[in-house]
Amino acid sequence: MPTGVLLLTFAVGVTALLAAVLGLTVTVSLPPDDPLPASARFGVAVAAFAVAHLARLRFRTASGMVSITWGEAALIVCLYLVPAGWLPAAALLGTGAAWTAMSLLADRRPALELIRITGSLTAATALAAAVASALGRPMLAAPTPELALALIAGSVTYLLTTAWLGGATLALRHGVPIGLPLLAALRGKLLMFVGNVAVGLVVVTLLELDVRWLLLLPPPLWLLQQTYRHRLRADQERRTWRAFAEATAALNQLDERGVAIAAVSGALALFGAELVEVDVARGDGRWRRYRGDNGGQVRDREVASPARTEPSEQELIRPLTVGSVEVGQLRVHFPRSAPPSTRERDAVAAFGDALAAALHDAATHRELRLVTARSSYEAVHDQLTGLLNRAAMLTKGDQALRQRAHDHPVALLLLDINQFKEVNDTLGHAAGDQLLRLAGNRLAALARPGDLLGRLGGDEFALLLTAVPLVDDRAAPLTYALRQAREITERLAAPTEVAGVRMSVEVSVGVVVAEAGTADLTELLRRADIAMYQAKEGGGSVAAYDSSRDAASTDHLALLAELREALAADDQLVLALQPAVDLATGAPTGVEALIRWRHPRRGWLGPADFIRPVENSEQLGCFTRYVLDKALAVAAEWARAGLDLPISVNLSARSLLDPRLPAEIGEALRRHQVPPRRLVLEITETVVMSELEVIDEVLATLRSMGVQLAVDDFGTGFSSLTFLTRIAVDELKVDRSFVIRMADSPEAAAIVRTTVGLAHELGLRVVAEGVETAEQRTALAELGCTAAQGYHFFKPMPADKIGAVLGSLMDAARRNVYPLRADGAS
Repeated sequence: MPTGVLLLTFAVGVTALLAAVLGLTVTVSLPPDDPLPASARFGVAVAAFAVAHLARLRFRTASGMVSITWGEAALIVCLYLVPAGWLPAAALLGTGAAWTAMSLLADRRPALELIRITGSLTAATALAAAVASALGRPMLAAPTPELALALIAGSVTYLLTTAWLGGATLALRHGVPIGLPLLAALRGKLLMFVGNVAVGLVVVTLLELDVRWLLLLPPPLWLLQQTYRHRLRADQERRTWRAFAEATAALNQLDERGVAIAAVSGALALFGAELVEVDVARGDGRWRRYRGDNGGQVRDREVASPARTEPSEQELIRPLTVGSVEVGQLRVHFPRSAPPSTRERDAVAAFGDALAAALHDAATHRELRLVTARSSYEAVHDQLTGLLNRAAMLTKGDQALRQRAHDHPVALLLLDINQFKEVNDTLGHAAGDQLLRLAGNRLAALARPGDLLGRLGGDEFALLLTAVPLVDDRAAPLTYALRQAREITERLAAPTEVAGVRMSVEVSVGVVVAEAGTADLTELLRRADIAMYQAKEGGGSVAAYDSSRDAASTDHLALLAELREALAADDQLVLALQPAVDLATGAPTGVEALIRWRHPRRGWLGPADFIRPVENSEQLGCFTRYVLDKALAVAAEWARAGLDLPISVNLSARSLLDPRLPAEIGEALRRHQVPPRRLVLEITETVVMSELEVIDEVLATLRSMGVQLAVDDFGTGFSSLTFLTRIAVDELKVDRSFVIRMADSPEAAAIVRTTVGLAHELGLRVVAEGVETAEQRTALAELGCTAAQGYHFFKPMPADKIGAVLGSLMDAARRNVYPLRADGAS
């Protein structure tokens, strides 16, 4: 028991004894014709106080249990029947006997608690008797307004004194301000107080008229008691469920600690508990305990797995499970004076179920965050060295180039480890991996702030130098880059030990220097690759790019000139169409339009042979309009044949810089009479890297027209999730690299699973690309993917053949749908 409560107990106990002794020593005079002897009157008063408290009603508050009794009614009756000086002694005996009996039969209260309660009630009775006697002489007085006023004043004094002493006890015990428990006690007592005063005054009136009228009182008093009980129970139920709703709502958090702390705080307030413990099972087998008491502070620490023990009478233990998964344990310890009732057992069970679900959701969200973070990291980092991978190097490199002034010099160093194949063949792939990690670590140590370093694949590394010094000498940037390259080769050549063999890491480095606005990183890599092979052929370790030895640069110019002729010829650039199918029904869900070039001299050219030069040329707009026109013409033919399917067209990021694009697409749709919803424009995640408003405006206009947007190669960019918060799309296309590797790579499978789940959460379609085997199809279906395309289903085919294929797919899908029952069947 807290020290404050002990001091209060001592004070009220001493006060009660003094009041009882002093009250009995006061000389009183009873009427000479009194039919009751003094001892009988005193006994009636003792009995009245005892009965009034035995008929108590209890309710639980946030600070503890509060009891309300018929004390005011007993006080009024005893003031009329007994001299005021006798009341403290009568109250001491009557309330002491009543609370001792209730403790032995139900509460099991400690002796000090009984002393405090009895003393508080006796002291309140003494003060109330003094106030009533000061305003009038109530004993055996005729009922008058003055008498009623005196009795009511005494009752109010008794109410305020008992409420204050009870509130002070709860405040001292639980460390809360006295106002909260005091208001709770007064609010719960108010209705019964009014009834008590009315009953007391009625009894006094009946005693004055004829004592036999009292025989009519038991039924009304019983009904009044039931009314009090029902009212208190209804109020308590309303407060309890409101508090339950607030406590369970507070559990809706995304981290384990937040859920557990909210659970401890909510259970303390909801159940008026002395102690609450929440044990949480971690995924790694460890347990963490969150513990809070009525002081309000929650502490946590690691603990062993909680033992399965039988709870005490004051304790409820609830295992926290979701299905067959154990997520923790809830332990609620109630005050000794207020053990849990059946209703509270049910409430703890319901609260425990809500807590279990919240902890399970928090754990799931944590795992999802870890998988997403790991997938996002692995999507942009090389798994072996931890450096940027090729895709991230290209994306971040282009971003770094855009952030520099147009004429700011930059340098790209492309490194290739010499005799790496011999290391793999002689010492094994583990030694090769060790060599690659060593090279990556040394390069990372040599990179300067602002530089971009990545492993492009195999034994190739790239280092983009963005902090090339600006001087008047035009040859200075190349001189600086060559000096950096030679320093790198010297540092990498420092002897080391790989698989127990001492060796030196020798590399060939191709160096290219250009102004930031003249080329993208892909072009710089191409030039650096030429320079690197010049270094290998020349027998040196470092070589700079020489445009005179770059046959591809002039070949690109020739290719662009030939493309202009192909756009005018109308028979060289042809569509190859590849359908996507529903994995459940086999029905076609859409068709992707791919461009092929039937070159009169070079033969068949795929997109990889000419798309990049086109995107970097002025012919991009004409090329885009040409492909869209071809695709919409095919879609119009499908419509005439009764095939209502969307057609997808790849759109270059550069095309989105043209604000006239939406109007041109709208005019093409009207010309071919194709609804906008049947056109799907596929864009790549690199679009999100641009902060130009024109791109957002173009995409917003296209969506307002009804044109659909799809994200191609989703998951390969480092901004996949950010992309979806910027641009509203209709479809995600899972990159073929993840589909191909998902059977052997848990990481790739996790990315596919996360992408499919994200699409379902956002209400988007999801299509897996590059499906080549039945095993991949089955795995995708099990992951929840609804549609796919690839060689397992169909290779890209000419426009004159796909109509028949789509029609047969639709017919087959319809035959696979069976009615639930025959027409007319019952």
